Amino acid sequence: MTRSRMYALTAVSAGLYVFLCWAFADGLFSLSGSALWNSDAIIGSTIWTYIMLAAIIVAGWYEASRIPVEGVQVTVSRDVSPGQMDDPGFWKLIMGSTFYALLWLPLRFFVGREWAAAGEHKLRDDAWMKGGTALKGYWEGAVAIPDKGRPSITYDWFRSFLNYMLEHEWYTWFAKVIAVGEFLVGIGLIVGALVGIAAFFGTLMNFNFQLAGSASTNPVLFGLGVFLVLGWKVAGWIGLDRYLLPALGTPWKRGRLLEHESYESAGPGHAMRA
Repeated sequence: MTRSRMYALTAVSAGLYVFLCWAFADGLFSLSGSALWNSDAIIGSTIWTYIMLAAIIVAGWYEASRIPVEGVQVTVSRDVSPGQMDDPGFWKLIMGSTFYALLWLPLRFFVGREWAAAGEHKLRDDAWMKGGTALKGYWEGAVAIPDKGRPSITYDWFRSFLNYMLEHEWYTWFAKVIAVGEFLVGIGLIVGALVGIAAFFGTLMNFNFQLAGSASTNPVLFGLGVFLVLGWKVAGWIGLDRYLLPALGTPWKRGRLLEHESYESAGPGHAMRA
């Protein structure tokens, strides 16, 4: 990896972000005063489009500046153990090399902003935060079976599930869970905090919205979210995961924070015996 290649990755990442905003979110480049900053929908304001685009460029420049002039040799190891299937080299680089983490930034910004904006809208709405009447109306519309045409829900078990929640008035508290959950998923993706977990819960919500018959942006966000889940190791490297993942670790490998706590709980005698 060289600085010139990192600059090229920066251009690709910036172009990808522009494409996502242009193709799947109309109006994100409007420069009109009302759209540039909207106090009623702060995260949906156009100014964030340009701030995030600038952030991608600045992040690319910063990552390039950290690469030595002579470049860094990036190698891809092959898994040749018996019975183990090997992955293509480019897939290993994108999914596991921090030098290619910049490519995940436009996906994080786009998906995260969509979730955060949706959550912000609900957090401001009493129909979601006080009584959940908005969610009640959504569920009632989803479970309805029209006299003609196809119903919104394809699977009877899911319709029964929504009817059960309606009968027990779960919408009174579930609406708050959805509103807060959408907002937290969005913020987590934007700042790069536990990206894999945030993206997983985002795709889970997309999945349920689609089961209820809502298309909207759900297919696009679901597809992009799946990629973010797969790239969890490096997707948040340009963000808080650069520090969170090494500190917290994974279920199969303790992080620095847990190792430190384990050492302190064991006491000095344990360290001497080790």
